[in-house]
Amino acid sequence: MIGGFWSTVLCIAAWIMVSAQPAVGGELHKKLIEESTVEQAIKRGVLRVGMSTFVPWAMTDKAGKLIGFEIDVATRLAQDMGVKVEFAETKWAGIIPALLTGKFDVIIGGMGITAQRNLKVNFSIPYDHSGVAIVAHKQLAAGFSRLDDFNRPDVIVTARLGSTSAAAANKLLPKAQKRFFDDESQVIQELVNGKVHALLAGTPLPAYQALKYPDKLFQPLKGTVTKEPIGFAVRKGDFDTLNFFDNWIRVVEAEGWLAERKAYWFETQEWESLLK
Repeated sequence: MIGGFWSTVLCIAAWIMVSAQPAVGGELHKKLIEESTVEQAIKRGVLRVGMSTFVPWAMTDKAGKLIGFEIDVATRLAQDMGVKVEFAETKWAGIIPALLTGKFDVIIGGMGITAQRNLKVNFSIPYDHSGVAIVAHKQLAAGFSRLDDFNRPDVIVTARLGSTSAAAANKLLPKAQKRFFDDESQVIQELVNGKVHALLAGTPLPAYQALKYPDKLFQPLKGTVTKEPIGFAVRKGDFDTLNFFDNWIRVVEAEGWLAERKAYWFETQEWESLLK
């Protein structure tokens, strides 16, 4: 009798749980959609983009306006979402923590996809590929033509703090002395002023600097010493936003728009006259 009673109770409880699942699941699904970054940006009317200045990814023109490849990408993304874009210029070393604390919605700043970063954030599919190249001081690095020439205790190299270029310097040139800085202009100035032998940076910055200072700088190696995919970084758990970004990248890539903008910023110097 008691066994039959409890069997009945258990059956009723199980039926209630099963019956409630669609409702609970539906509410949870609705909540997840409403809380997604892309939905919040649409409601707000603004997509907040975290970035840092890298030539020619993002720069300030003579009028104080941000221009560059990443600026074009983020502006077009916001336009296709039907919202305005708001840029949050952030020190590179602290850009992921700033994203995680909600200071902006997404990082669009030439960020290389790495396993270490992916443990902290989710990445979109790549919208670009880059690599680390080297530009050196003609006098200090005279005769240098191989990577091993820079891997010596008497050689000093520089890169941007927290960048994949700094990681490449540590990995590929373990014997060289390192001087890393938060600010890109300071990294470049160290090399131009002859305080370091070489600078490691993502393309096309090394080639651009060699062209800008032909009497002082040169590129000792052809091509890049690394290759890395570049993606948008978002907070973990937001799959709707990630899905939208992935498919947006596929669409503008298929249009040829991404290739067109990259060719302008990376393969010409038409924009140089716009800078300060």
